[in-house]
Amino acid sequence: MFDKTLRVGTRDSQLALWQAHKVLDLLKVSHIKTQLVATKSAGDLDLTQPIYAMGIQGVFTKTLDIALLENRIDLAVHSLKDVPTQLPEGLILAAVLERGSASDVLVQTHKADLEKVSTIATGSLRRKAQWLHRYPQHHLVNLRGNVQTRMDKLFSSNWEGAIFAKAGLERAEILGSYFQELDWMIPAPAQGAIGIVSRIEDIDLIKELQKINHQPTRRCVDIERDFLRILEGGCSAPIGAHAFVAQNKIQFKGGVFSLDGRTAATTFKEVEINDGSNLAAEAAKEVLAKGGDQIMKTIKYSKQ
Repeated sequence: MFDKTLRVGTRDSQLALWQAHKVLDLLKVSHIKTQLVATKSAGDLDLTQPIYAMGIQGVFTKTLDIALLENRIDLAVHSLKDVPTQLPEGLILAAVLERGSASDVLVQTHKADLEKVSTIATGSLRRKAQWLHRYPQHHLVNLRGNVQTRMDKLFSSNWEGAIFAKAGLERAEILGSYFQELDWMIPAPAQGAIGIVSRIEDIDLIKELQKINHQPTRRCVDIERDFLRILEGGCSAPIGAHAFVAQNKIQFKGGVFSLDGRTAATTFKEVEINDGSNLAAEAAKEVLAKGGDQIMKTIKYSKQ
């Protein structure tokens, strides 16, 4: 039995609070007492710049990382796609909950013909690059804010649509009917998954968190995050990765895209469920050999 009241850190957005309460509910099953500690991140305070232009990794997680290291909270709940692949020294990804949808969706204000010139909104380099790869004639505009704010901006605009994570809209209960699932778009690594970060030294807490860890999800998101790490990407690079279990096999699709969407290097792999230890490295090696190395060099050069 874990005796102390756990201070659970989270961002204060609607979606982040939903995720935190999901963790609280799971911990209550084990009769663990909890206290919610909500805060704003750098990504929440600056809603004008695109995320990739803010110049730091972990724009949504850094504030909670510091709170953990300063012992002001005991664990932090995140959208795992926001968590850098390299955590600060002293912290560990202690558990991952069962994943929701990993898909991206296009939400439209009206039924538009996407073969014509259209304006699509997104704050994600990955979504922008993949959209331009498929629809090079379209205009892309920046869209920032929490899911409700972005939805409100979309429906007060003259845009043809905006791209969202399906899981976020489902959790906020605002998915609605004006959407189409983008099954061709490779999602962000760990999209749709909720991660729990704690201090490495808190052994007893980590053991408790293992009780709510969903191992199939953890196996898949570890592959995706390893792929991202090997390619040296992050929020500032258009990299997609998705691993999923199907019929006792792990299927993986991943890729890197040029900023203008003109070039892409992608891969699809399938291995037995117990043979996934080298999957990320093999997929990254293939993507780099297909031209991903030159795409990454061009992106890094453009940011210097």
